[in-house]
Amino acid sequence: MRPAHSASLEFDYPDERRARVVERSVAVEVGEIDDARSGASVDRDGNTVVVTVEADDLVALRAGVNSWIRLVETAETVAAAGESRSQSA
Repeated sequence: MRPAHSASLEFDYPDERRARVVERSVAVEVGEIDDARSGASVDRDGNTVVVTVEADDLVALRAGVNSWIRLVETAETVAAAGESRSQSA
């Protein structure tokens, strides 16, 4: 049965390389943080990473969206730090 609710989150980056790093960083979590009420998928289209969260109820959807936003924010921070470090070396 298909979940009753879904949200599609799009994150745009200045270049495809950064989008690829973020996408690969968070994609490993697909299936790991899902529960009986929600799940997610991660895709990339050029410079855009798309996270789709599906859930049986709105509370689970909100929790899933919040979790995935935090994961993407963390991946962005680490990618930026790594890029900054490699440019200064």
